[in-house]
Order: sequence, then C-alpha cells, then structure tokens
Amino acid sequence: MRRMNISTSQPGAEIGYTWPIRVYYEDTDAGGIVFYANYLKFFERARTEWLRACGVDQNRLAEETGAIFIVRSTAVDYRAPARLDDIVKIVSQIERLGRASVDFTQEAWRDGTLLATGTIRIGCVDRVALRPVAIPSPVLAALRRGPDVSGGVSTNND
Repeated sequence: MRRMNISTSQPGAEIGYTWPIRVYYEDTDAGGIVFYANYLKFFERARTEWLRACGVDQNRLAEETGAIFIVRSTAVDYRAPARLDDIVKIVSQIERLGRASVDFTQEAWRDGTLLATGTIRIGCVDRVALRPVAIPSPVLAALRRGPDVSGGVSTNND
C-alpha cells in the first residue's frame, strides 16, 4: 500500500482526488460565511465521489455484502472563510487503510488558499448489527488502486 500524504503548500501536489463544490446560500450563516459544520458535508460529498471514482458503489456494496461505511471520528481545523458562490476544491487522500477502517485527510481550497483541513476515520460495519467487519477484498483492492480520474475529475488544483 502506498502512503498518501497531503501537501499543505500546494493543493493536489501529491496523489489525491479533487472534487469541486460551489458554495450555495444554504451553506452560509448570517454573516455570509460557510457555516463551519458544512465543511463536514463538503468532505462527505468528496469522499463519496472518491469512492465512486474507485469503482465502489455503496448501495451495491450494502446489498451484496451487508457492509456499509460510517464515520467514526472527525477533526476539522478552520483557517480561512469560504463565501457564497465560491468554488471550493476538496482534496481527499487516504492516510491509513486498515482491515476495517480508512483514515482520510481532506483539505478545502479556494484559489490557492487553504480554508480547512480535516481528518476523518471511516469504519466498515455490518449494516444490521452495526459491528465492525473487514472491508471486502474487492473494495480494499479498489481503495489501494485509487480513483480512476479518466472521467474528467482532476487530481490537481488547476
């Protein structure tokens, strides 16, 4: 398994997956700044798209194996505000891939400015018992291989 590190000096400089998100009015607070909890939503959307780009269909995974991914823990550091109509690029990378969990590091960027960083631990659990289970081997292989970016999603912050 390759170690995937985030470079805070240049977004997307290392191996990573970038997903753009436009800031809508509903994402902002009374001051016109993205409400802090919405970065977790942005990170979630980017991880979901990252899984899709790896060929992992979460509905099919649940139906065929009974396994689902859930968030186990999060930590977010806020550095600069995003505002209405900004295009925020979320860079997602795996820091650690375990038997039943994945640790992601994610960053939110706007025009070369780092807005927020997050570390998120995702657990693989049985969808009925909600107990940890091993990540199915085809999914592990897809995660190790990484996202297929031939569909037009950039891995750099162009």
